Amino acid sequence: MDFIQPETKITEQQCNASLVALEDALYVIGGKWKLKVIIALREGGSKRFNDLQRTITGISAKVLSNELKELEMNGFVKRNVYPLTPVVIEYELTNYSDSLDEVLRTLVEWGMKHRDKIKSLR
Repeated sequence: MDFIQPETKITEQQCNASLVALEDALYVIGGKWKLKVIIALREGGSKRFNDLQRTITGISAKVLSNELKELEMNGFVKRNVYPLTPVVIEYELTNYSDSLDEVLRTLVEWGMKHRDKIKSLR
């Protein structure tokens, strides 16, 4: 569904459909950490758990573990287990995560503009 322009009159059904779609998107990628995990994997390629935790400042092991499980469940992250001694586990982004490219780019651009605006008001 194309984004509905504010000046366009929409039906209640269209509004509800947009709200449900937004709720679905925020459920999958919302929160403080999910996009940070995705960006950390995008910037550095596949990583082990401890490497990810060091890269993402402030995230606890428990939260990172939960975020990785949810991202894997939603098809954005793949968990690779290598049967070495000791066992090596790495996380990498799936091809499906590329569907977030435009979203991430737009959010980063908006975040920079917003930060500049807030700074200019001080």
